[in-house]
Amino acid sequence: MHMSATLDLQLVPLRLTEAAPVPTGTGSELAIAGSQNQDIVLRPAEPHEVSIRLENRSARPLNFELRAVGNFPSEWCEILTPTTSLQPHQQQEAVLLFRVPPDYFEQTGALAAGDHHTLDYSGNLEVYAAHDDAPRQLVETAVFNVFVRPTSLYSDFVPSIYRQSDFLNRFLALFEQAFEPDVEILDNFWAYLDPLLAPESLLPFLAHWVGWPLQPQLNLNEQRQLIRHAMTIYRWRGTRRGLRFALHLVTGLPLDVQAASENERHIGIYESFSRGFVLGETQIGQDATLGGGQPYHFSVRLRLLPGMELERAAIETTIEREKPAFCTYDLMLEPAGSGPDANGQQSALNT
Repeated sequence: MHMSATLDLQLVPLRLTEAAPVPTGTGSELAIAGSQNQDIVLRPAEPHEVSIRLENRSARPLNFELRAVGNFPSEWCEILTPTTSLQPHQQQEAVLLFRVPPDYFEQTGALAAGDHHTLDYSGNLEVYAAHDDAPRQLVETAVFNVFVRPTSLYSDFVPSIYRQSDFLNRFLALFEQAFEPDVEILDNFWAYLDPLLAPESLLPFLAHWVGWPLQPQLNLNEQRQLIRHAMTIYRWRGTRRGLRFALHLVTGLPLDVQAASENERHIGIYESFSRGFVLGETQIGQDATLGGGQPYHFSVRLRLLPGMELERAAIETTIEREKPAFCTYDLMLEPAGSGPDANGQQSALNT
């Protein structure tokens, strides 16, 4: 008896095939009676399963092997089968699983000049079988077509019967490609108002919106941070807290919130003014200073991190902007590894 008469093969898609082009010109049929070529529409990142139904119609056990061949990449296709043998008159189902890479339409080859991705493929499911230990031979084939299509959002808005038309899906895709970028911009409009996420070209507008002058000597990330925290800086302008926070954003030095004194901070702010010599209150060796020091003057000492280089002009611009208008100051940049202030200046700038 001819081997193909003992085996029945069917391909059954597990979901409705949508947007499959109508083949013309060949009129070829599957090897099984009463069936036409199966059309399989694949979309990137969406697994697609096709059920394979096998039946051994003979009175003897049958060993078989399934192979999927075609002009599509072999890594897209996988055959899942529980066993490779069929008992007499036994039926069994296997799965033909397809997976298209998520970035199929964004791969370099798709964007190369004069080149394009293949969207339509063809393949055969071949069954090799034999009784007992005899050599396996090709006994049955099933022909299928594979169509790769991009994921479409607009097709979800039409009845399912219309989604079976490839022309209608491609027609809707034209509108989707034209309008969807604008819809995505509106959905993510909040990001355009966040200085940390907004396009660089929009930063001058956001800076003007909060009244913050841009500093060309600062890098882009520092500019974004200053615009983002402009209102916080305004709230504490003229205080040690506000000055320290602004310098933290400009330099990237830590705030050292848990530090007990200015000598332990990377951004140290010291005020040199003291009461001076007051008869009956001054203690010799501690605060016996004639003249009372320099009023309304403070010092800023920045202890740099290893490998850090700072733009002195940008730091001075920040201090001039955030300090009280009548105050004077000294700026010291201390290299990494240097010790704390030796003279133990007192930090007394009011907050």
